[in-house]
Amino acid sequence: MPFDFAAITSPFRMQPGLRRIATGTPQLTPSHPGSRALREKLAVLAGQADQALVAAPGFDPSPALEALCAQAATEHPAAFGADRDAWHAPMLGCSLRGSEPDPAGSAEVIACLQRLPARWRLPGLLALAFEQDFAVLDASTGRIPWLAVCLPSHWAPEEKVGRLFAEVHAPVADNATLLAASDALARLVTGPERWERFVWTISTNPRLHQHPLRSPRNAWPAEAAPDELAARAFFRTEHQTFIPLPGHQQAVFTIHVESRPLAEVIGNAERARRLHDALASMSPAVLAYRGLVDAQPRLLAWLARRARMLESGE
Repeated sequence: MPFDFAAITSPFRMQPGLRRIATGTPQLTPSHPGSRALREKLAVLAGQADQALVAAPGFDPSPALEALCAQAATEHPAAFGADRDAWHAPMLGCSLRGSEPDPAGSAEVIACLQRLPARWRLPGLLALAFEQDFAVLDASTGRIPWLAVCLPSHWAPEEKVGRLFAEVHAPVADNATLLAASDALARLVTGPERWERFVWTISTNPRLHQHPLRSPRNAWPAEAAPDELAARAFFRTEHQTFIPLPGHQQAVFTIHVESRPLAEVIGNAERARRLHDALASMSPAVLAYRGLVDAQPRLLAWLARRARMLESGE
């Protein structure tokens, strides 16, 4: 699902921002051969799988995996399905029989899956077959006991696993509303309804994979004029959804990361004004947390000029 610009509001506040998903709306996006998400995920699973695929000791992910597989097969049968003892990802050209990759499939995907421990091969296949990352939220404990996250946004999955949902959000700036709502939020998204939210920022880094150990924040060029700065900026978004398992008090948390050049995204005056007003209303703490302190005045100048130009048809 494309990013919904209606999610950009002002004054900007760090808040849950949940809304119900309409019945029948897909929550997953199939990966296509050669796509950026697939290339970056393959690289992560080939080299840093132990930081992307993590679970708390003793946690059984079987119900969550079953729900995720069912969702995938229902939404996108051309991208994922099963027969007897095999899982198939036709668009990847790969299948798993039990926990063994079918040797007749894609050599690159097979090699990637074979390097994983047997218990992580089905999650690995799902992570490659779809652009989303996945985590399990357990409302009975308030913790996140399982993650398959290849494309984090400046956080380390291996440091979050097993921690309380509130603890995971503790480093977020202006997080009082999020922390106060964390228990209620966990109960809500593990109930019978399906929910989504959108998150956004502006970044100097176009990569989807932004683990803090391998993708430090790039400084904004100090001397760049507004137009030059905007040309180097990327609009990074996350579409987050929840696939509930009410009988288990759990939900599969899906995270779809996208990154596009800012100038490409701001194609009309309404978007430019909406982003300008939200960015202008960010608190100093949020600007610092997102690495936007130095860039904010120049981005605001560019967005204001962009809005005028688009409105006048220049």
